[in-house]
Amino acid sequence: MMKNKKLIRSWAFYDWANSAFATTIMAAVMPIFYVNYAGANLENSTATSYLGYSHSIAALVVAILAPILGAISDYSASKKQFLRFFAYMGMIASVLLAFVGEGQYIFASILLIIGTIGFSSANVFYDAFLPEVAKDDNIDRVSTTGFAFGYIGGGVLLAINLLMIMKFSWFGFPSTTFATKVSLASVGIWWFLFSIPLFKNIKEAKKEKQTRSTSYARIGFSRVGTTLKSLSHYKQLLLFLLAFWLFNDGISTIIKMATAYGTEVGIGQNDLIAALLITQFVGIPFAFLFGWLAKKISAKRALLIALCIYVGIVILGYFMQTALHFYALAICVGFVQGGAQALSRSIFGRMVPENRHAEFYGFYGISSKFSAILGPAVFGIVGGLTGSSKFGIFSLLIFFILGIIILLKVDVEKGEREAKQGSIDQDAPHVFTQ
Repeated sequence: MMKNKKLIRSWAFYDWANSAFATTIMAAVMPIFYVNYAGANLENSTATSYLGYSHSIAALVVAILAPILGAISDYSASKKQFLRFFAYMGMIASVLLAFVGEGQYIFASILLIIGTIGFSSANVFYDAFLPEVAKDDNIDRVSTTGFAFGYIGGGVLLAINLLMIMKFSWFGFPSTTFATKVSLASVGIWWFLFSIPLFKNIKEAKKEKQTRSTSYARIGFSRVGTTLKSLSHYKQLLLFLLAFWLFNDGISTIIKMATAYGTEVGIGQNDLIAALLITQFVGIPFAFLFGWLAKKISAKRALLIALCIYVGIVILGYFMQTALHFYALAICVGFVQGGAQALSRSIFGRMVPENRHAEFYGFYGISSKFSAILGPAVFGIVGGLTGSSKFGIFSLLIFFILGIIILLKVDVEKGEREAKQGSIDQDAPHVFTQ
């Protein structure tokens, strides 16, 4: 029992470790640094657009890699080695961001893309360790523990970074810019230090490498193709996925582009980071609140409420002018961000056939990465064409409105019946095996 608890803590601390990349680099400090410093020789709207393109490129690469990495995870006994490789890739890219010079936006984009690929790819193998760490009866609790550790760990380092940037002289730093660079580098160091328990204590389950007569790439993409074909048997699930692809694109774009947009409209760096820190901690209790709400009024209705609030956030974001406005919007995002993501996952789970959880959740993960490509690109294109990211943020309305319209047509109970039928239907397509 004690040994299992130690493994669970080691596994959860990796979430504590790598969530610093999501908070400090993807959401808070890096977007401001990119617009104000790396893109100093560009118009603010152009720099913001280039940041959006960088996120889209990274998301596209990760989406292409995901099925290959999933096949490697299933067919090899080398999850730990691949996890370490991609984690180190992200750590090194994070540290190297401290060496980006003023106006070197191309170098900054390359490092951001490499870091994001490392972060997301390592998570494929990290998630694959969950069934080995947890027992069947506590897998949900262990998964939730990792989620909570991630919120706290990412928030703690972001708070430290905010203090370093606001009070740089306390730490002996010569300027805000220097403190910002140290904050970016601290992500790689934090990530490395809190990954040590995982790399030290997690032992990969002994198994023979499965025999295969084709490449991992072919196996991975064949599995995706098989899942796509089988979606015709689960019409409500397919309808939900269409809705999810749309509104998830809007949500992920807001997460990635909020501080860059705030910088462009003239909000100070300290206010931007402090507001996002508030979002991080507000999100913890409200994720649980939406779980309670889902029991009272159904998960679909609770998710619709969250998405309607997002519509309001986008509209108010268009008119945002002051730091107070940004704080208010950050709190509103904290209300709904965790709840929307958690409810999407649970609704999807209800409509997945019982004997094909791994296959469909793998596809869900891949599709969520593909759905994060278009939003930043649209944001960047609209902002670039109009010369203002106000119109870029406003363009996200279409993702939420279309997502809500399609979600309204989803019959979750009918989807559950389709899933149950799919579990026993011998004619339904089966997962690709090699």
